[in-house]
Amino acid sequence: MPFGVLAALLIAYTSRLIPVTANFRLGVAAATGGIMLVYLASFVLGFFGIAMPFLHGSGPIGIGISLFIVVIAALNLVLDFDFIEQGAQNHLPKYMEWYAAFGLLVTLVWLYLEIIRLLSKLRSRR
Repeated sequence: MPFGVLAALLIAYTSRLIPVTANFRLGVAAATGGIMLVYLASFVLGFFGIAMPFLHGSGPIGIGISLFIVVIAALNLVLDFDFIEQGAQNHLPKYMEWYAAFGLLVTLVWLYLEIIRLLSKLRSRR
């Protein structure tokens, strides 16, 4: 499933259907940071026995949040593609290829985990 998203977004990126502007980068980075803060708060509050039901629940709000997170994870792929393209155009050093590949791998793993979490929530509603 994540490789289908990867292929679709790569086609959309190469055909310039999704333009990567400064505002796009800022929006995706801000949304990713917000998601990180919510996950961090959920992790810390879990130590004190406090759960965040809207984040982990399988109700409509929980599914909506999971859908939002999947979309943001997918949009991070576009940022990865842009980083790779900018690196090739600017003739960055050879070791930067590893950073780009690692970033793409981390985004794919995150997308995979979020899709699995979303499917789990949808399955538990039956």
